[in-house]
Amino acid sequence: MDALKLYHDTTLECSKLVTSRYSSSFSLGIRVMDKKFHMPVYGIYGFVRFADEIVDTFHHKDKEYLLEEFRKDTYEAIDQQISLNPILHAFQMIVHQYGIEKELIDAFLNSMAMDLDFSTYSDDRYKEYIYGSAEVVGLMCLKVFCEGNGSLYEELRSPACKLGSAFQKVNFLRDIKSDYEERGRVYFPGVDYGSFDSSMKKLIEADIEKDFEEAYEGIKGLPVGAKIGVKIAYLYYLNLFRKIKKLEPKTITLNRVRVPNIKKLSLLMSIYFGSKLGFE
Repeated sequence: MDALKLYHDTTLECSKLVTSRYSSSFSLGIRVMDKKFHMPVYGIYGFVRFADEIVDTFHHKDKEYLLEEFRKDTYEAIDQQISLNPILHAFQMIVHQYGIEKELIDAFLNSMAMDLDFSTYSDDRYKEYIYGSAEVVGLMCLKVFCEGNGSLYEELRSPACKLGSAFQKVNFLRDIKSDYEERGRVYFPGVDYGSFDSSMKKLIEADIEKDFEEAYEGIKGLPVGAKIGVKIAYLYYLNLFRKIKKLEPKTITLNRVRVPNIKKLSLLMSIYFGSKLGFE
């Protein structure tokens, strides 16, 4: 095997390992996509996962310094088209291959930096954070799925943003306890953690439902090789959301809601075989 290709492949395998270790649900979705999409999506996930770890996990380190170094290393990897950081090398390959714009990367890293500076969010900051932390990740993946088809990308851009937005808002509800107790954050504008009640919860849920509805229209227009995997992620989060909706506000401020692995597997099998039989 060519030595350079070996290095390229090895770095992508590192991103695949990161994905499998950190997200079983995301990994399930990728596995049923067309094989040509596997490594590119792993490359994107590895990048965003490591940036997220800096702001959410390394509490005993200088997070601001680490994130700034990560930002510098990211852009250097893209500019030089090489990095000895395997995660960044894999990501820069995907950036160049699929034409992922710098604006998307900037927005993502800026949202990660917001986690270092903000504990409560205004409406504008909330929208900016969700765009950078979730919507642009969906757009990066959409770049991969569209494979250079600019008109398809523009057609599906808005639904892809809504999908990322729905996922992130569900995460906020699921993690409301840990975000507040471990990181001092409340993402939902105007929400006081200490007085989180049914009226607040219902307003948030109505907003999330609208995002899910608009996102589904986009999923139907995705290329066949990507559609099943994205639909699995969609239904996983929809299932989690419906579970959260049934709970009292106090319950989700005391415990993190989860979808059991057996339920994830059931979703995977039902969607996969449904698609093989021609069901939407």
